Amino acid sequence: MSLYNLQKFLYELNRNESIQENYSENIDSLIAKYSLTDEEINALKEGDIGLLYVLGVNGQILMHYAALLGIEWFDYLEMMREGVRIHGPVRDGVYAMTGGGESFTNEEKER
Repeated sequence: MSLYNLQKFLYELNRNESIQENYSENIDSLIAKYSLTDEEINALKEGDIGLLYVLGVNGQILMHYAALLGIEWFDYLEMMREGVRIHGPVRDGVYAMTGGGESFTNEEKER
């Protein structure tokens, strides 16, 4: 259930200005309200978009979080790619990768 809690946190953060203010002021007390793993907590504290993606956070939720952090669109996309390069295939959620994270499209194979 940790992915659910992680996504719930980000969903609420993305949509609630008072939570956003608390995030900036005291992230530790805000995160403590959710049942998250140490890896998830560290990814949130570091703003590690790549790791959050690999952990399985939905892209629609993640892109709003990236915008909140001031990350530009193309940088956001590259951070997700870099997350897979560093942390391996997406582990959970709708983007979970099969085949070791290898792409099945010709476009990716030609890169």
